[in-house]
Amino acid sequence: MSERTVLRDDQWERIKDLLPGKASDCGVTAKDNRLFVEAVLWIARTGAPWRDLPASFGHWHRVYVRYNRWSHKGVWARIWEAVS
Repeated sequence: MSERTVLRDDQWERIKDLLPGKASDCGVTAKDNRLFVEAVLWIARTGAPWRDLPASFGHWHRVYVRYNRWSHKGVWARIWEAVS
């Protein structure tokens, strides 16, 4: 991934504890929540189809499935509220 990211450090600090997959959560611990959020922001910024997601963000289908799960759980609504 390039050095150019969308999410500033102060924004990341505000949202990181709202995200599922923390070590303190039940179930699987997320490998890299920040990279995943950056991948979703890349899709939103570029308007590209999921299949065009750069490999540096991970496999596009796994990123999409996780995005969809978070959408159904209301995670994105909590994130947008925290950064707005």
